[in-house]
Amino acid sequence: MNIQRFTAQTSREAMAKARNAFGDSAVILSTRSTEDGFEVMAAAEESLASLGSGAKAAQPAPARPQLRQAPAPAPVAASDSVEEDTEALAMSTLSFQEYVRERMLRKRREALGGEAAAAPAPVGAGQRMAAARAEAVQVPVQRVNLAQPMAAQVPPPIRTRNMPEPAWDDSLPPRQPRTAERRAAPPAPEFAARDNGVAVELSALKDMIEERFNTLAWLGSSKQNPIQSNLMLKLIRSGYSPTMARAVLERVSSESGAPEAVRWVMDVLTRNLKVAAPGEGLCDEGGVLALIGATGVGKTTTAAKLAAQCVQQHGAGSVGLITLDTYRVSGFEQLRAYGRMLGVVAHLAHDRAALKDLLNLLSNKRMVIIDTAGLGQRDQRIQDMLDVLDVPKVKKTLVLNASSHGDTLDDVLTAFKASTLHGAVLSKVDEAVKLGPAIDALIRHQVVLRGVANGQRVPEDWQNPDAAALVRMSMGTQGKSAFDPLGSDMGFYFSQSSTRGVDLGASHV
Repeated sequence: MNIQRFTAQTSREAMAKARNAFGDSAVILSTRSTEDGFEVMAAAEESLASLGSGAKAAQPAPARPQLRQAPAPAPVAASDSVEEDTEALAMSTLSFQEYVRERMLRKRREALGGEAAAAPAPVGAGQRMAAARAEAVQVPVQRVNLAQPMAAQVPPPIRTRNMPEPAWDDSLPPRQPRTAERRAAPPAPEFAARDNGVAVELSALKDMIEERFNTLAWLGSSKQNPIQSNLMLKLIRSGYSPTMARAVLERVSSESGAPEAVRWVMDVLTRNLKVAAPGEGLCDEGGVLALIGATGVGKTTTAAKLAAQCVQQHGAGSVGLITLDTYRVSGFEQLRAYGRMLGVVAHLAHDRAALKDLLNLLSNKRMVIIDTAGLGQRDQRIQDMLDVLDVPKVKKTLVLNASSHGDTLDDVLTAFKASTLHGAVLSKVDEAVKLGPAIDALIRHQVVLRGVANGQRVPEDWQNPDAAALVRMSMGTQGKSAFDPLGSDMGFYFSQSSTRGVDLGASHV
């Protein structure tokens, strides 16, 4: 077999030399880059064909060589000359194949030996996979037809037979499927923000539609029932809340005339306003009474009025005065001045223990009045004061300013815990332009009205509560105000048609 080596500066020139030597039937055995240039080993196709036919008749297909178990076919001298290798191996088809395999394995051993000497690889999956690849490598003879252009000659992929499965390292974490990653991924922030924005816009649109429909419903009902619309306007102008007005007017009969409807509304308000029965006023009840409330509502003046009434009925020895007002400079002095006028001694208590001692000292009195310091409805000390007054038989009575706004009265009743009160006293009735807010708050919070103070005179300006008279006074408001709505504004009051917060029982309507 004639195998020749051709060396040139480029691969094209080396291929041309091989073609000139063997013609169009030249077979390229190997190519490599050397220091002298590009080296090509080639032979004639006829010589390879004769060798191949003789090999098939001589021996079946050889088994795959094993790197670790099968010994080398024959000791081959490490010679750089291909001619010397050819003479030593006595070239046949079988020996040529063994030669090519041995040469490739030798190069791979040298490469692996150099990498191991430079940086020893850890024993594990990497070495096992490298050994498996080295054992399974088979390099078939690549046949190049020089008659065709080089670009059209794509070498076939190297195929391996009985390739062992790679031994994976169990210490590495398993890779999750890409589909699971997509499912577990949260939605994009811009889509979530867009969905929230759409939800907010839909909610606002719904509220606007409900408001418009409620307004149209009110305008339609006001045209069909002008008596109800006029009563609604009168209640709003009197200071009653729209919630209270709706709760009352929804029960007015559509067949009633104007006078009957007004009397019916006033009767409903009178029956729902809780007042002390005649003969059951604060002076008539007696006991330990604590006056609490916001700043400047008239607690000290109310205490003096109650003490004066009790002195007139039962004598000076039947009344005891205690003050817890250590905050104001003249708080104790004012109560003591009233006591001297009535012939009653006023006492000062600094804490709960002193209050208990004084209550034990005054236990034989018919009525003991406790005056407290005024605290705003948002003051954090309200609970401390209520804890000091948390003594058996102490009746906490809230003093309300009748001239305050309805929202302010709601805050005061909530802050001083209206459900735990013995009752309320309505002060400064003479200063109130509208009594509707005070009556409305008392009805909604279901607080019993125990007395009415309508001036500064002691004790003349004090009255027992009369529900019918108070409602009549609240509905008799005259004059125009900048805060009064017009008839065309009543649709806004019906934009939220709800009666929550007002419980008018069937027995009270």
